[in-house]
Amino acid sequence: MYGLLVLIIYTALMLGATFLLSRKASTAESFHVADRRLGLWQSAMSIAATWIWAPALFTSAEKAYTTGWPGLFWFLVPNVLCLLVFVPFAQRIRAQMPEGVTVSGFMARHYRSKAVHGVYLFELSALTVLSTAVQLLAGAKILAAVTGWPFWLLTVVLAAIAFSYSQYSGIRASVLTDALQMLLMLGCCALLVPLALRGNGADSLAKGLAGATGEFTHLLDKSGLAVLLSFGLPSAIGLLAAPFGDQCFWQRAFSIRRDKMGKAFRLGALLFAVVPLSMGLLGFVAAGSGFTAADSGMVGFELVQQIFPAWVMLPFLFMLISGLLSTVDSNLCAAASLTNDFGGGMKAAKGSMLLVLALAVLIANIPGLTVTGLFLVYGALRSTTMLPTVLTLKGKALSARGVFAGVLASLVIGMPIFVIGTITGSALLKTAESLCAVLLSGIVSLATSHRGEVRA
Repeated sequence: MYGLLVLIIYTALMLGATFLLSRKASTAESFHVADRRLGLWQSAMSIAATWIWAPALFTSAEKAYTTGWPGLFWFLVPNVLCLLVFVPFAQRIRAQMPEGVTVSGFMARHYRSKAVHGVYLFELSALTVLSTAVQLLAGAKILAAVTGWPFWLLTVVLAAIAFSYSQYSGIRASVLTDALQMLLMLGCCALLVPLALRGNGADSLAKGLAGATGEFTHLLDKSGLAVLLSFGLPSAIGLLAAPFGDQCFWQRAFSIRRDKMGKAFRLGALLFAVVPLSMGLLGFVAAGSGFTAADSGMVGFELVQQIFPAWVMLPFLFMLISGLLSTVDSNLCAAASLTNDFGGGMKAAKGSMLLVLALAVLIANIPGLTVTGLFLVYGALRSTTMLPTVLTLKGKALSARGVFAGVLASLVIGMPIFVIGTITGSALLKTAESLCAVLLSGIVSLATSHRGEVRA
């Protein structure tokens, strides 16, 4: 009952907010970048909500539960830092291309190269599909457990909900609903944390800081260093690169009022931190209370389902659906914005949204696919374009041939090594392979760029 009720109320809220508080986009400028007039608070909440994806909701609780505060630290801190590191580059791209819409369009114009444009479009498009599939997979898995409905049907339902309001006014609808979703998530956190701490919860929290096994007490002792090498460094490297390979954030950089952009990203980083920190507290309480999770990756959900009053499941589901679909609608708008590189109109933009959803639903329904497995693939994918983009924005002399070769090398060599190494490798190997996925594109770009071919 709770699952169906959440879907009905959530859909009504998002559609109502979209139709009542925004106007239907009639131009590409309005649909893709909201006429570049987005304000501080709505933008900050949208940035925070967009960054609250499946791992932010599930991995934070899992790491707190299994590896204590060192695990949560290495998940939370890079997640916040990456948005702060992104700020000066977002400001640079806006200054260098004030009329821009996409980072792929910026790179294509800068290097005047179809090859560079094509490899960036591939990375950005593939990311929107895989990221959307992760959110649908995680959301449908939870809702299937609550409602008993078929998993495949729920992936379609979630996809349809996100499309219903995103197609109305594009990025403006996404930002508006993101702000509402963020309010729902913050409200849920304000409810869950006191409930978790009532009674003996504070004692459980203190005990659970060391994880379920009680061995993770220091950041840099033997156990802490094991967390750093096996999870912290690979995670930090991938997360710090993440916004640079994600059109969702470049699109917001072009859409927010220029004088508010830096503040919006910084405020968004702080607002974001509240949610994974709150979910991490649930993981600590579960660990300290002796709670045994059937699936450590779902420990927050299992704790709420088994220990909390039954009614708490309702706001908890609102938080989960809000967090997951805020990323889905942002992905849809990002995919739509890529059609602007070809001068595509509103029909092409909305068609790209439907294509992303169709592919994401198919991927989410692949038997045996896991959230973690899919996350590893698209986490590595996002790293492939970071250094060429950063070097270009900082004015480094690269050639079109060099940038294309660098990103291609990272896609063909670095990305597969990263995924395989993360699944099967040792702690040190994971870190080395994470660095490979990020650094290879920059090294090859620099090594294969020739002065005579440099594009300014």
